[in-house]
Amino acid sequence: MDWSLFGCARQGHVTYAPDEPELRNRLMAPTAGGTAWRCLRCGAFVTGGEHGSGPAAAAPLVRRGRELRSELILRVFAVERFLRFLIIGVAAYGVWSFKYDQAAIQRAYNSALPAVRALYQDLGLDISHSKLLVLVNHALTISPRWITILTIGLPVYAVVELVEGIGLWLGRRWGEYFAMIATSVFLPLEVWELARGHVTWLRSRRS
Repeated sequence: MDWSLFGCARQGHVTYAPDEPELRNRLMAPTAGGTAWRCLRCGAFVTGGEHGSGPAAAAPLVRRGRELRSELILRVFAVERFLRFLIIGVAAYGVWSFKYDQAAIQRAYNSALPAVRALYQDLGLDISHSKLLVLVNHALTISPRWITILTIGLPVYAVVELVEGIGLWLGRRWGEYFAMIATSVFLPLEVWELARGHVTWLRSRRS
């Protein structure tokens, strides 16, 4: 696939008329439809006039070929970071709400649990040993200290994901370095869990 042509099809051609006569003559060609200028991205001669002019050193820097492919890959990762930001942001809001309404949520859960249990019993199911129920019970009994840590940590993590996404979407070098550093921060935790033998199907697939 010619990524330069793909870039021009998506963003349009980029032409430039340099002031230097020799270079200017190499980038232009007379045609029946008018003067054609060579696209700085794909190299094709197109009519319609140049998009800019001036010294050759002031010509726009245009991504071509593999650079365009790399830009597309970075933007795919950027979308994934934006999705993480939204999910973690919602989770942070949920934890924040839970911190200040824990008692009310606990009462609502206790009042709704018998009706839910009866409904499943009518369907012939027993949820007494449900893993989801155990997880919910554990979440409702989490200590205030951990709730405070999550209330602070989740928004910080969401902002990190947002900054990563912006940097990758814009194709900035600092965005790539920031994403690499932010990802490597959690590697010691992964190594520690693997060393303890906490290997699951999900972790083995991710590794």
